[in-house]
Amino acid sequence: MIRTTRRTALSMFAATAIGLVTAAGLSTAAQAADAIKIGILSLTSHSPSIIAEGKGYFTEQDLAVEFVSFQAAQPMAVAIASGDIDFGMTAISGGLISLAEKGAVRIIGGALQETPEISGQKILASKAAYDAGLTSPDKLAGRTYGVTTAGSSFHYMAHKIADKSGFDRSEIKITPMQKVPAVIAALKSGQIDAWSIVPNIAGALTKGPEVVEIGKVSDYIDNYQVTTVFTSTKNVTENRDLVTRFLAGLSKGIADYNAALVDKTMSADEVAEITGMVHKYVYADQPIEKAGPRIAAGAMRINAGAQLNIASIEDQLAWFQSEKLAPEGVTMADLVDTSFVETY
Repeated sequence: MIRTTRRTALSMFAATAIGLVTAAGLSTAAQAADAIKIGILSLTSHSPSIIAEGKGYFTEQDLAVEFVSFQAAQPMAVAIASGDIDFGMTAISGGLISLAEKGAVRIIGGALQETPEISGQKILASKAAYDAGLTSPDKLAGRTYGVTTAGSSFHYMAHKIADKSGFDRSEIKITPMQKVPAVIAALKSGQIDAWSIVPNIAGALTKGPEVVEIGKVSDYIDNYQVTTVFTSTKNVTENRDLVTRFLAGLSKGIADYNAALVDKTMSADEVAEITGMVHKYVYADQPIEKAGPRIAAGAMRINAGAQLNIASIEDQLAWFQSEKLAPEGVTMADLVDTSFVETY
């Protein structure tokens, strides 16, 4: 028979009480993390979010992250507005601006930025078009130019090339292909004449015989804020703490991304660790030995602390409105909330 003394009973009670308190504490901690969904494209420029998750920077901000993959910028903006995702980081589109006018989405920070010291986006021609005389961007008049959707960043870049080259925007034949893989296939086959894209994809294409590099986007657009960080207007107005915590985690991911892949100030082991994190979502269908160099080749600067280039956003908004790809009445105040990050 087992005898329970008063001292033993008290010890057992204390242990049980401590266990209940500990369990309650763990339960509270688990409940404290806010679940968020982040939209990403399979591009190196989306690495900061991935790094922030892999390094635990979002966890430090009591955020539990799920990534949702997209093929183009515009559907991501729609998903933000519908509440299917909470945050996105991609190019401004006509759809995003229209949703901003409706009070559904708001830009809260800057991301990918064309800078003079970094080899940025390339302007490409099909080999057939190149052989027929398309040897530089100023010869794009009368040529077909591939884009994902009308009102995409690709469309904007095509028209800015026309502006600086001195011919009318209408002389470039914009050809929507819906998805990046479709644009690539059309360029390689000669179905379209030209396209512009980030350096890693451009580099992979020009290694083959079907595509030729003919210029750089940075030569045609000054200080281009290529992508931005955005969320729902509801988050901006009703859940500012969530937005602030997201940006805090993202900013640490940006710092690691720039150090590892742009400024190259990290050790080889640290770079390998970060590349491994990114590889789970970028070129995941390829072995790391092949994907690693492509990830590194696609690295362009992301603005530290998600700083936002207001002048570039103003130029983009003016272009969308001039082309009737966004409502005339949309203002910068409708589109951007400047209260979360530094602007310039």
